Amino acid sequence: MSNWSFLTKHGQVLVCISRNPDIRLRDIAQTLDVTERHAHGVINDLVDAGYIVKEKDGRRNRYQVQTHLPLPDTTSRQHALGEVLDLLGGPDEPTTDEASGAA
Repeated sequence: MSNWSFLTKHGQVLVCISRNPDIRLRDIAQTLDVTERHAHGVINDLVDAGYIVKEKDGRRNRYQVQTHLPLPDTTSRQHALGEVLDLLGGPDEPTTDEASGAA
């Protein structure tokens, strides 16, 4: 099997942050199997593009994904970022089947 990923590192960072806005840079890097420097660069790209707002909370950062923004690629501009994140798992919430107790 070839070594490729369905999502770019930018997309993977957005998924990580949407699931846990308090996630540490170190944990993002470990999850994506990249260096902290690389993860920092991806986060800065997303902040500069407006897709993430980064706030200082004591010594830690807290991130907020701007889910209302359109996707950056021109073929999907009719869809908001939040719609895609919901499809990819978004915040860890039970699915409809899990919430109803169905197996």
